[in-house]
This record gives sequence, C-alpha cells and structure tokens, in this order.
Amino acid sequence: MTKERSSSDKIMDVIEQQETLLIVDDEPSIRTLLRHKLSREGYLCREADGGEQALKILAVSPIALVILDIKMPGKSGTEVLPEIKSGYPDIVVIMATAIIDINVAIQCLKQGADDYICKPFNLEEVSLAVQKALDRRHLRLELKEYQQFLEEKVEEQTEEIRKVFLGAIESLVAALEAKDKYTAGHSRRVTELAVALGNELGLSAKDMEDLRWASLLHDIGKIVIDQAVQNKPGRLTREEYEQIMIHAHVGAHIVKPVVNGIITEMIGHHHDHYDGSGFGQVIAGSGIPLGARIIAVADAFDAMTSDRPYRSAMSVGEAEHEIERGAGTQFDPAIITAFFKTLGRVTTQARSLEGGALDGHPLNK
Repeated sequence: MTKERSSSDKIMDVIEQQETLLIVDDEPSIRTLLRHKLSREGYLCREADGGEQALKILAVSPIALVILDIKMPGKSGTEVLPEIKSGYPDIVVIMATAIIDINVAIQCLKQGADDYICKPFNLEEVSLAVQKALDRRHLRLELKEYQQFLEEKVEEQTEEIRKVFLGAIESLVAALEAKDKYTAGHSRRVTELAVALGNELGLSAKDMEDLRWASLLHDIGKIVIDQAVQNKPGRLTREEYEQIMIHAHVGAHIVKPVVNGIITEMIGHHHDHYDGSGFGQVIAGSGIPLGARIIAVADAFDAMTSDRPYRSAMSVGEAEHEIERGAGTQFDPAIITAFFKTLGRVTTQARSLEGGALDGHPLNK
C-alpha cells in the first residue's frame, strides 16, 4: 500500500518543477519579443493572446510565472489577475503596462501582483524582474514548506522544528540586509526595541509573539526595490519615494502564506502615520494595528540613529527630539510615552545586537 505523500513533499515538488513562463499579450510582436529574450535566459515559454486563453492554459499546464498585459480586448489584465491569484496562489504575476501610473501599479500589487514592467520594454529589466519574482516565489514556497512541516510534526520534536523554522527566517532576513551595508542588523534592532515597547505597554504573550514576527519581517518587501534607489545619496524624487514605500504592501503579500493575518496587517501598515497622512493610507489613529504603531516608532528611531547614504547617523538626543516632534502626527502619543520610559535600557540592548547572531534574541527564548 502506497503511503500518502505529505503536504511538504507536494510543496517541494512545486519548487523543483522546471519553471515555465506564460506571456499574455494581445500583440503577437510583443509576445515574440519576450519569448525570444526569456527563452535565451533558459526559461520555457508559452503564449496566450488574451485573458480567456491564459486561464485555459493555466487550468491544464504547470506555470511558475505569468507576464500579464493590463490593457487587452475582452478580459483586461486587472480582471484576470484576481482569478489567477485565487485559483493558482503559487504562481507569481508581473503586470505589463504602457501606462506609467503608480496608482494602477499599487492597485495591482494589492490584488496580488508581484511586480510590474512598463512598455516599451527594456529587455534586461524584464529579465531582472522575472528572476526577482521567481526568487520571491522560491522563498515563499520554501517558507510555506517549513510552515507545513511544522504543522504536520507539531506533536513530535516541536522545539527542534521551531529552531529550524526560526533559523530559516533569520537566514532570509540576514541575506536581505547583507546586500546593503546601511541596513545590516536593522530588523533585529527594530525587533528588540519593539519588544521592549510591547512589554512596557503590557501586551499579552500571544500579542508579543506576533509583534516579534512582524518586527523581524517588517522590511522583507524591500527585496523588490532597486538598490540604486534605496541607496541614493541625494534627495529622492516623488516616483522614487513611492517605489520605496510600496515595500510595506509587498512585504505583507510575501509573508501572507506563512503567518497569521495580524502579522500581515502589522507589516502592511508599519509606515502609516497616526494622523492618516502617510503614503496611500486609508486608516488612521486606533484603526492602525497597535503592533504597526509600535514598529513605526522602533523603525524610525533605528533609522535615525543609523548611517544612511544621504546623511550620517543622528545622535540619540537628536533622534529623541524628532520622535517627540512626531507625537500625534506620525506617531501614536501613547507609544511615544512608552518609548521615553524605556529609552535608556532599550538603546543599550538594541545596539548590543548590531552585527551579532540572534542567540540572545527574544525569539529564541
């Protein structure tokens, strides 16, 4: 009798499948251009001339990534996108558009798209976008596999599995931050500071655990940001600023398959302003998840007291002044009160983590 295969085995099968791309565009010349470029990169490519044909192909063929034109006769790309993400959640989707509209791009990202590219195409940028999207897919599937493994084995070796899962998350965050000398150790320091604030505010054990995860993963969405923009030494243009701010929504989307909704909401709203004036913000005040309001203060303080491409680190005193100045506008006044109550011991603990492993981190206790 054949033993039923576990969910984690099935997920690993998806990871290991040869990657096939589906190019969806009503213009044959564009499909041919992309197919020739991506085939030379080693990908198997299929084509569809519209949304209906794309859905028929997806129903019978294993596809890793879809390049989906927004403007097409019949079903538009924005209509097809939700159907793809609901029916095939492991497929990554890159939207293609001739309209450079950041609002359209943000809406597509909120609906589940992983990236967008603009016509006329720069083929090297298309290739890079495909590779980055597939890298994110691999990360999500691997994280999903770890989570599935944890659930299936929860009755045995729970502590050992927990260490493996935490190690995978730690490695993921470390790999992301290692690419940028200005943010190395940032997520761990923000986690330590956020946890201290959570303790000061009297959060429950469950809420503290959610806060730790959200703090550690709050910047994971920056994997989609152009490093040249992130490390620009001068003032950002509005378009560059908007590109960076998208990372909160992207990060929430990346971790959604493997964490609970509370953690996802914290990550998605950690750049919201208390008064509602933040980029693309739709909620304000107490409507913002408490954990997101905590992370906002911890994130801002660590950013201010760390070197950045466009400025040197502020002193603790200067950062204190800026944090206090933001009470009631950018930050929740109650969080600011807790921040100043714990500032002395928190800054000492947070700075002691820089450059070190997570051996003494609360997540490992």
